[in-house]
Amino acid sequence: MNHRSYTDQTQSPLPRRHFMSSLGSGLAGISLASLLQEEAQASGHHPPTGQPHFRPKAKSVIWLFMRGGVSHMESFDPKPMLTKYEGKSISETPWKDVQDPEKLKKVRVVVVNDANGQQRNKIYPLQVGYKKYGESGIEVSDWFPHIGGCVDDISIVRSMWTTDDNHGAQVQFHSGRHMLDGRVPTIGAWVNYGLGTLNQNLPQFINMGPRFFDVRDGHYLGPAYDSVPLKVDPKNPLPYAKPELDLSHREQQIEFSLVNQLNQLSAEQYPNDTTLQARMKSYELAFRMQTAVPEVIRFDQETKETQDLYGLNNPETKPFGMQLLAARRFVEKGVRFIQIMHGPGAAGAWDSHSNLQKSHSKLANQVDQPAAGLLKDLKRRGLLKDTIVVFATEFGRTPGSQGSNGRDHHPYGFSIWMAGGGLKGGVAHGATDELGFHAVEKPHYVTDVHATLMKQLGLNARLLEVPGHKRIEMDFGHPIDEIIA
Repeated sequence: MNHRSYTDQTQSPLPRRHFMSSLGSGLAGISLASLLQEEAQASGHHPPTGQPHFRPKAKSVIWLFMRGGVSHMESFDPKPMLTKYEGKSISETPWKDVQDPEKLKKVRVVVVNDANGQQRNKIYPLQVGYKKYGESGIEVSDWFPHIGGCVDDISIVRSMWTTDDNHGAQVQFHSGRHMLDGRVPTIGAWVNYGLGTLNQNLPQFINMGPRFFDVRDGHYLGPAYDSVPLKVDPKNPLPYAKPELDLSHREQQIEFSLVNQLNQLSAEQYPNDTTLQARMKSYELAFRMQTAVPEVIRFDQETKETQDLYGLNNPETKPFGMQLLAARRFVEKGVRFIQIMHGPGAAGAWDSHSNLQKSHSKLANQVDQPAAGLLKDLKRRGLLKDTIVVFATEFGRTPGSQGSNGRDHHPYGFSIWMAGGGLKGGVAHGATDELGFHAVEKPHYVTDVHATLMKQLGLNARLLEVPGHKRIEMDFGHPIDEIIA
């Protein structure tokens, strides 16, 4: 086909430069990243084979991240002593040693004398009640009753800690490195790097929801390992999945064919240009994704009962519920890692320096039913055994009050939970002290969560090192074996 016959068939000539530009900045540009991964592996540039290092217990991860810092004391780690000693200073309690300077050394301050990230000394009482759930009798706050109802399928880790006292801890939880250390690949990127795709028509690593501080994942691994950003919007679910111009399916096929022929001419001149080869394949993947991705977000294919399970019938729970229902559908189609960020703003909505009761109760209401609905739906479909769900946040909140009714950032001890993928249910692992200040029993740095995921996915992180980029011991973490079935 020559250029003349192309324009004759479409009746809408499109200059090659404009077409290439529009493709490169749209879906094809995104899919190019996925194809670059395959090209890099095929060329021997990267060592992974796309196969697990040992027999995996899980295939996929759904990563739910609450941006801003969820109060561990008002979610999954009840501390009645806060109410008992309300209004007292920490030094007036039996646990005044929690502020021993030696115990506070692990935190690295980015901005000295910042208004936030300070220790708060006046004890602030619990702002919510607790209730025991399930056969395990684990206590969960009244703000999370639906998640509480699933507690027998959940492992709660109450002894997390990190070293960043400000919102760079969002980056640290995903990468394992402090903001002062520079950027390194995230856990999603490492999974993307180590494992092959399960579906050639879909991206392997997806992000939904807001990101700040660092919006990349691959870093020295390259853009092939960044997440593909998706937005679940019923009116316009995937803006970049549509062609820039009003073209029919047949017209797009013709355009892709033309560009492929032009690129083939370039390939003959530059046979060793792997990037060009990858870009050629990326256009093909982009074309497939235009159909495959929107098809996954067809919620009208779900029963009303399933939609209600995720809270799609409630305007408060619908936005997060749609993301989680999309995550389940993506997992069914073979997507490896789905990362969902909750809470807008640079700091994140969970950053309750004031009005904690009002803000946390509202935010918990947004995520509680959808998260529980996801667990129930995965379980009844037989998908929970192969899928790990993580519910995490960057740090906790201070036992002491900030102002009259808020809590400050607290990196010394906080809670997360995980479920599925060969993990135990009905477990409350680790502990903070009676004030919820320090992780004192079986403490876990954030990369221990990464290591647990890697083990269940059948990956040995030490075999994924890249020449020229030495990883430190803290990067690898240690699997939390006590919560592994």
